[in-house]
Amino acid sequence: MKKKVWVASPVCFILAAAMLIMALISWAMDHRLLFIAEAVMAVLAIVAIAIVNIRFQGYVYTSVKAAKKALFGKNYDALERFTMPTAIVGEAGDIVWANAAFLESAGGVRDCRGENVMKFLYPHTIQQVVASKGTDVTIGERRFTAFASKTESGHILCFVDDTYYKAINREYVEKQPVVALAHFDNREELARDSSGSEDARIASEVEQILTNWAQSMGGFLRRLSGGRFLILTDEAHIRQAIEKRFEVLDKIREIKAGERRSATVSIGVARGAESLQEAEQWARKALEMALGRGGDQVAVKQKNDTYEFFGGLSKGVEKRDKVRTRVIAATLSDHIKEADNVLIMGHRFSDLDAMGAAVGLWSAITKALHKPAFVVVDRQQTLAGQIVERIDAQSGDRVVFLSPMDAMEQLSSRTLLIVVDTHSPDFVESRELLNHVSRVVVIDHHRLMVKRIDNAIVFYHEPYASSASEMVAELVQYIGDSTLTQQEAEALLAGIMLDTKSFVLKTGVRTFEAAAYLRRRGADTVEVKRMFADSIDSYKAKYKIVSEAEIVQNCAIACAEKEFSDIRVVSSQAADELLSIRGVKASFVIFPTGNVMNISARSLGDINVQVVMEVLGGGGHLTMAATQLPNLTAEQAKSKLLAAIKEKAQLPVGQK
Repeated sequence: MKKKVWVASPVCFILAAAMLIMALISWAMDHRLLFIAEAVMAVLAIVAIAIVNIRFQGYVYTSVKAAKKALFGKNYDALERFTMPTAIVGEAGDIVWANAAFLESAGGVRDCRGENVMKFLYPHTIQQVVASKGTDVTIGERRFTAFASKTESGHILCFVDDTYYKAINREYVEKQPVVALAHFDNREELARDSSGSEDARIASEVEQILTNWAQSMGGFLRRLSGGRFLILTDEAHIRQAIEKRFEVLDKIREIKAGERRSATVSIGVARGAESLQEAEQWARKALEMALGRGGDQVAVKQKNDTYEFFGGLSKGVEKRDKVRTRVIAATLSDHIKEADNVLIMGHRFSDLDAMGAAVGLWSAITKALHKPAFVVVDRQQTLAGQIVERIDAQSGDRVVFLSPMDAMEQLSSRTLLIVVDTHSPDFVESRELLNHVSRVVVIDHHRLMVKRIDNAIVFYHEPYASSASEMVAELVQYIGDSTLTQQEAEALLAGIMLDTKSFVLKTGVRTFEAAAYLRRRGADTVEVKRMFADSIDSYKAKYKIVSEAEIVQNCAIACAEKEFSDIRVVSSQAADELLSIRGVKASFVIFPTGNVMNISARSLGDINVQVVMEVLGGGGHLTMAATQLPNLTAEQAKSKLLAAIKEKAQLPVGQK
């Protein structure tokens, strides 16, 4: 930044002098024409500089005259002795006058007249200071609040030195207590697979690392029941932990049980609460959010119900205990019996998983609990048309599926709505239907999002399950074990196969147990395979997308050029296909629908595509996620995607 407000740059004077010297040299060398040209240019430059100087002298005269009017006689003495740093600034931003207090505290006991005031206000402009009711500025080691007022020929600036009070405020904020709750995610699983002494060693090491971490932040740790720990620290240390992205997660993950299993913890942190009681409640909610997103991460809850997430690199650990499933089945049965009728709804553009889960619940409700039930689906937009057609053929004249508009006519004060395969109000098949029903049940396996259906009387959320169909297959066994027909069992099996990529991804013991139950109910794997068959046009379109993909940071990115009838199915299949390429850890396919650019994301678990899609306003699961970007071109969507990948696509510790 220039120290003085120059009328004409010193370079102008140097150039004018250089042209005169060159003209004299040309005269001496008898180059008359060159001499005349250079002399004319030098004279014009001198005249221009003179005109600028004359105009600036007029400006200075006006500014000084205005300053003299304000600072004449006693007024001048009063402002000169005024303890608040004050300065008068010209229209060009130059300091015309400053009192002794300004020179001492802001100017550093030197004559700063003629300097640009931006030196003291940066990065703010004087117009911003005038518009605001006080602007924080820093000059050297001092903190000021600047006030400005516009005059006829410039501005009057006053600086309030509140360094002391701002230091007290900063200290107060940094000493605000912060409550955190930590949970040993996979303690039971590691204990089941380890000997007694090995289990004790792992538990001791986890607690020791958490204790050391709490003490390093000037706080303390207390062990609670159920593998939980209470940590109390302050805002300053939590801010440092955030800057380091909670390195404690990596240290915990280094604790090994055998060759492949690592210990993991989830932490919920509450910042900015009004009281310790509120902070403890926030910490519980944050921990619930971290666990609902698969664990091995930190969720920081702040004011306005906003969250910030760190970690989440490990694959979720399957919970083998089915006690919770039995409890949920009993509770759900009670609510169904109390209802007049039941509506079952998945997400928009329902896939085989959403439709399979809905059909499975419809069968148990109508046949075992003998309550009228309907599946709400938009037949024009569903991606599971095969299931709809097969169940329609099986049911004959009996109505199974209703459009969202027809479902609104079935509503009563005792209607129960069951939402499957999503927990976000933005993604349901009919937002209007959700808003008009007071009794809602949610059954979902996707990792928890901040914006969720929060008025559910039953929120059955299991992020470790492979699919919603797996969860429903378990529930059905406790509601009505023998109710499923072959077609209904095949619908559930198709949903499981879709989300596990034919039992390759996110497949646990309970997944195979659910599949075995469906096989006993008559599900034919050949018939299920036929549901995944493509037309020749879809097959060609899929491999055209795959062939044009590019690899960026171990991520395959492809774009569909134009919209066609099966573009959603084809794009998701292309994303799956790209994972079979060597070196690809995640795949992203961008495709248009109307004026919206959609992104279908897949991974093998090495990269968490859920957090990548969340940056773009979407969500999903560790290995399967999506988002929608309205009013963007394919190139703009790709640019946003690349930025999100760079920000969030992290590999688990120990992998490169």
